[in-house]
Amino acid sequence: MSRYRGPKLRIVRRLGELPGLTSKKMDTKKSQVKQKKRQKKISEYGIRLQEKQKLRFNYGINEKQLLRYVYLARKVKGSTGQVLLQLLEMRLDNTVFRLGMASTIPAARQLVNHGHIYINSKRVSIPSFQCKPGDIITVKTNSKSQQLVEKNLTSPALSNIPTHLELDKDKQIGKVNGIIERSWVALTLNELLVVEFYSRK
Repeated sequence: MSRYRGPKLRIVRRLGELPGLTSKKMDTKKSQVKQKKRQKKISEYGIRLQEKQKLRFNYGINEKQLLRYVYLARKVKGSTGQVLLQLLEMRLDNTVFRLGMASTIPAARQLVNHGHIYINSKRVSIPSFQCKPGDIITVKTNSKSQQLVEKNLTSPALSNIPTHLELDKDKQIGKVNGIIERSWVALTLNELLVVEFYSRK
């Protein structure tokens, strides 16, 4: 299954707010009216599927990628659901987004793909690159790259930077100080249902 490129608000109306996918907000009153009109009981499978789709669309990954992350999370000691979220949150595209350098994860992915982002002074153009504590994230030293990032830093999509990250706005330098805590994940979902979805397949 390929990455979704259709109307983003349609997905938000179906799954709820997805801060990584879009900064646009849906009309809550209209959405509630529509939900009441088409309200029907969702099966347990449907609920698990919905939670899984939230992860896919928020982080902009396809089914094959998500399945691989679940597999990796199962191999790590601890809560599979929390480890899964940590793996997704520590991706480079998401880290750039959470630092406020891009308005959405797709926008952050473009910055990375086009070579605007450096890790520890080396250009990294792989959005799925796993950031680790101690990594220094900088912007390519040319006016175009810095202007792109500066525009986003003046009005970040999310108001607070997670505690595991640090940002020097003036120098456009980010630092990874640790692994993200569950309470700082901006997406509202039950990750255990995602793990259950794949364990029952």
